[in-house]
Amino acid sequence: MVLNDVPLNAIPTTCVVLNGRGFVGRSLVSRLLRLGNWIVRVADSAQPLQLDSSESDSLLADFISSGRAEYWRVDVRDLSQIKRAFEGASVVFFMDSSDLDTSDFYNCYMIIVQGAKNVINACRECQVRRLIYNSTADVVFDGSHDIYNGDESLTCHWKFQNMMCDLKAQAEALVLFANNIDGLLTCALRPSNVFGPGDKQFVPSLVNLAKSGWAKFILGNGENMSDFTYAENVTHAHVCAAEALDSRMVFVAGKAFFITNLKPMKFWKFVSLILEGLGYQRPFIRLPISLVSYIYLLVKSTCERLGLRSHNHSLSVFYFVQLATHTRTFDCTAAQKHIGYSPIVSLEEGVSSTIESFSHLAKDSPLAHYSDLNEQSKVEKLLGGGKVADILLWRDEKKSFTYFFALVVLFYWFFLSGRTFTSSAANLLLLVSIGLFGYGFLPSNIFGLKVPSIPLSSFEISETLIKNSMARIAFLWNRGIWNLRTLAKGDDVNNFIKVVLALYLLKLILLQSSLTALIAVALVFSFTAFFVYEQYESELDGLGKLLLNCRKKSKTLLICYLPTPVASFLRNYRILHEPNAHTVVNDWQ
Repeated sequence: MVLNDVPLNAIPTTCVVLNGRGFVGRSLVSRLLRLGNWIVRVADSAQPLQLDSSESDSLLADFISSGRAEYWRVDVRDLSQIKRAFEGASVVFFMDSSDLDTSDFYNCYMIIVQGAKNVINACRECQVRRLIYNSTADVVFDGSHDIYNGDESLTCHWKFQNMMCDLKAQAEALVLFANNIDGLLTCALRPSNVFGPGDKQFVPSLVNLAKSGWAKFILGNGENMSDFTYAENVTHAHVCAAEALDSRMVFVAGKAFFITNLKPMKFWKFVSLILEGLGYQRPFIRLPISLVSYIYLLVKSTCERLGLRSHNHSLSVFYFVQLATHTRTFDCTAAQKHIGYSPIVSLEEGVSSTIESFSHLAKDSPLAHYSDLNEQSKVEKLLGGGKVADILLWRDEKKSFTYFFALVVLFYWFFLSGRTFTSSAANLLLLVSIGLFGYGFLPSNIFGLKVPSIPLSSFEISETLIKNSMARIAFLWNRGIWNLRTLAKGDDVNNFIKVVLALYLLKLILLQSSLTALIAVALVFSFTAFFVYEQYESELDGLGKLLLNCRKKSKTLLICYLPTPVASFLRNYRILHEPNAHTVVNDWQ
C-alpha cells in the first residue's frame, strides 16, 4: 500500500521547519505533510499557535492530532529553546522570519544573523544531519547593475543598499561556512521574487500602490526582465535539496542555488497581471529612470537630514524602485542538475492562484472598500471625502484628467483668449445653447449607439442646495461682522494684521495680470499638491513640525535680545509670547 507514492512501511524522517508560520514556511509545512514521509516540527516565535480556516492549517491541525506534527515555540535568539526543538531531528529547514520591524536594526540583526549562529550551533550539538537555508537572490544584487542569467558564480558584493539583504547575505555565508563541521551538511536556496497565497510583502505592496494612485506609473522604459518564483515551487526546491544532500552530497553540500519559475518576464507585465486580476488599472505612464533616480536620491537625502522615517511598508519604496528598474534574471541549471529541481506549478497557474487568494483586496471587494474607509487620509478628510476628493486625489485617472482638461480650456477661454470676461461668457453661453439645441435633434440611435436624452431635472436646482448656499453666505457674513467688531475694540493686533494682509492680497487679486497668474497657479496646485501630500503625509507633517518648532524658538530668541520695554509691549499685545524664553535660549546654546 502507498500513500502519495510513499510506502506506508517507510520510516518517516523527522524535520524541523524553523519559522514555519511565515509566508514560505507555511507552504513548506503543508507540502511536507502532504508527502506523508515526514514527521514535521513547526517552530516559530508565535505563542500560542493560532490556526485559521485555510486548507493548510486544517491539514496541520489534523496531523497535530495524529501525532505526525508538533508545534514548538522557539525564539531564535535563545539557543536553549532551539536545542529543545531540534533534539532528535535529522533535517532543519531554516525559513524567513516573519513580521520583522525593518526600522529596528538591532532586533533584525539578532534574529537573522545571531539567529543563524544559534541555529548552526544547535544543529551541531543535536547532531542534525542536514540544514537548508532559505536565502534570496537579492544577495547578489547591488541595486545599480543589471543581472542577465546570473548563475552561482556571482559573488556577494557586500555593499548593500537594503539592510535586509545585507543581513540575509551574512546569515547565508554563516550557514554555508558551517558545512561539513561536526557532520553537518548545509546548502542555501536563493529564490527570486517569491509570490503566492499568504504573501505579506510583494502583492500587498502593489495593492497599496494601486490604492494610493502610484501604481499608474511605469518606472523606466518597462522593458526590464525579472524572474519570479511561486511559493510552492520554493518549497518543492527545499524538499529536493534535503534529499540531494544525502544522495549527491559532493555537488550540493556547502553550495547555494538560484530558484525561479524558469520563465523570465517583463517586471511591469507581471505587475500588470496582478493588478488587473484584482480589478485595478495597469501601469501606463512611463517615467524616465533618470528622473526617478533624482527624485529617489532627493527624497532619501532629505529624510536622512531631517531625521524623518517613512512608514514601514512591507517593501521599502526605495528598494522597490531598484527592483522595478533593473533586469534580474537567473540561471537555474545548477539547481536542475544537482538537486533535481524543476517547477511543479507554472507561472500562469501561480499568478491565477495568487489573484484568487487575494480576492479580499480586489477593487470591488466589500472588504477592500471597508478598509479604504478606515484608512482615510488627512487630506481626504479635509476635502470632504466626496467627489471633489476623488477628483483632486486622482482616484480615477480618466475622470480627474477630464476635469483638469475642462478647467484648462475654461481658463484659456476666459483669461488667455484676449477677449473681455463678458464677451467670453456670452460666447460660451451661445455655444452651449447651440449645442443643446442641436442635441435635441439627434436621433435616439446612431450607427447602433444609443443617444441618451437629457431629462429636464438636470437643469433644476434643488431647494436643499439653495438653503445650504444661503446658510453658507449668512455664516460668512456673520464671520465678517465679527471681525469688524473685533477691530473696532482695538485689542487684537494679530487679527488686525490678518485683516490688513487679507485686504492687500484681495487688492493684488483684483489686478487683472495678477488674477490670471493666480488662477493658473491655483489650478495646477489643486491637482498636484493634495495628491503629493497624501503620498508623503508623515514626512511633510514631520517637516512642518520641525519648521514650527524653529519658528517658536526664533520668536523666543527675538524677545530675549529685544529691549525690555519693547518685549513687554509685544507680549501685552500677543504679537510674541513665550513664557519659557530663557530655557529655549539655553537649548539653542
